[in-house]
Amino acid sequence: AVNLAAALALKGMNVLVIDNDPQGNASTALGIEHGVEVPSTYDVLIDDKPLADIVQPCPDIENLWCAPANIDLAGAEIELVSMVARETRLKTAVSDYAAAREAAGLSRLDYIFIDCPPSLGLLTINAFCAAREVLIPIQCEYYALEGLSQLLKNIGMIQKHLNPELHISTILLTMYDGRTNLSSQVADEVREHFPEQVLETAIPRSVRISEAPSYQQTVMSYDPASPGAVAYLKAAMEMAKRV
Repeated sequence: AVNLAAALALKGMNVLVIDNDPQGNASTALGIEHGVEVPSTYDVLIDDKPLADIVQPCPDIENLWCAPANIDLAGAEIELVSMVARETRLKTAVSDYAAAREAAGLSRLDYIFIDCPPSLGLLTINAFCAAREVLIPIQCEYYALEGLSQLLKNIGMIQKHLNPELHISTILLTMYDGRTNLSSQVADEVREHFPEQVLETAIPRSVRISEAPSYQQTVMSYDPASPGAVAYLKAAMEMAKRV
C-alpha cells in the first residue's frame, strides 16, 4: 500500500493512505507520527472526528497524505459492535473528507489506499464498505494461495450483504524470486485463475524494501534506484493506466 501510494504520488497524483490497522505499519513507513496521543483513525471511527482533522502530509513525498493509526484502534473492534451503522462509519468519513477538500478548494484525490489488518473484523469490513476496489498483494508462497481462497469468500459475503460495488480489480505478486520453482508455480497459478486482475509487474524479493520502514520511509524514498523501487514504480504506472 505505502510503496504503491508513494510511487503514484511521485508521478504527480494526489494520494491518501488511510491506516486502518492497529499496528500502524503504514503510518511508520510514511514517517507519520502515530503515538497514542496523536489523533488517529480510532477517533474517526469511534468519536466521529472528521478525517480532515487527523490527516497528515508525508514528510518526504509531495501529494501524499496519511490518516495514521495507533494501538487505540485495537479496541475499536469491540467498541464498534454496539454502534449505529458500524460497518459504514469509514465510508461516511471518506465521503465527508472528499466534500471538505472540495469546499476548501483543494485538489481532488486520485487514489485512496486503505491498509487493513490481516483478519475479517469490523475494521476490515469498514474498509470493504468504503472501497469500490480490492487490491490484493500476494506473496509468491504456498500459504498465500490458501489465504487467498478464504479472502475471496469474505469479499463475496461483503458484496452480497453490504457493498455490491466491491470487486477485485488488481492482484500484485510480491516477494517474487525468479530463481525458485515455487515462485514461478504460484505466479502461474494466480495468473491462470485471475488473468485480468494480475499485474504484469511482479515485485522481487528485496532487502531494501524490508529495510525502508526501519528508517520511516517507503522504498521509493529510501533507495529509489533499487530493483524493488523500480518494480513498484512500474506496477503503479501499470495500475494507473488501467483506469
